Amino acid sequence: MKSRLFSDPGALKIFLPLIIILFPGILINAQAARQVNQQSQTWFSINTTTVINDHWSIIADVHARQNHFLARDNFEFARAGIQYHIDKHLWVAMGYGHMWVHPATPGWKTLSHENRIYQQVTLLSTFHHISILQRFRNEQRWQQKIAADKFTGKCRFTDRFRYLLGFTIPVFKNDKLPAISLSDEILLQTGKEVVYNTFDQNRFFAGIRQKITKDLAFDTGYMIVYQQKYSGYQYDLNNTFRLFFYYAPSLVKKHKI
Repeated sequence: MKSRLFSDPGALKIFLPLIIILFPGILINAQAARQVNQQSQTWFSINTTTVINDHWSIIADVHARQNHFLARDNFEFARAGIQYHIDKHLWVAMGYGHMWVHPATPGWKTLSHENRIYQQVTLLSTFHHISILQRFRNEQRWQQKIAADKFTGKCRFTDRFRYLLGFTIPVFKNDKLPAISLSDEILLQTGKEVVYNTFDQNRFFAGIRQKITKDLAFDTGYMIVYQQKYSGYQYDLNNTFRLFFYYAPSLVKKHKI
């Protein structure tokens, strides 16, 4: 028995435009099935806060991240800024950062440079001996576009918003022993070229925090970084070993912040 749809010319006139309209959408959806690239990473960082006086400090941090544990460089990043301490719990800051991004395509050698300006507000509070850190950061980023292993002369601009919530949970009464460190940061972005990935990434960290001296500490543990690419359907799922050092010297003998 033949279908009346294909034997009736009138029906074809009605449904053919609909098929033409819907078919590209069906094709795009089929091609845009979610693709997740899983990889291992290491992430090392040194973060410093140098107290100048009761209200001002200089902040700086440097980072290096590798893919496939230590096999391939992913990026290097350096950032510096000035921070104003409203009181001992609330700080505002602004500064500049530069990133060197290594190519992901095998055989390519051209690095993509990123210039970044940022502003941030940090709030530190406590609840039943648990230290709670909240940080809101806004970043304006200019990222070089690379094609065929060459800089195209063009940059992609994005405005990114980041919110970090972190907890340091003491396990022992002796503060020289490790504490549990937990944090989660969500990153969202906007811009003319941000079409499919307003959600940029999420970073969850679980590990320990260890004080070395009065001014020096580190945290280490596992971080999972889930990042959406510009295509909208491709994602990186990075299982990351993280080691961050924190150094906070003071240029004054006694300060109130």
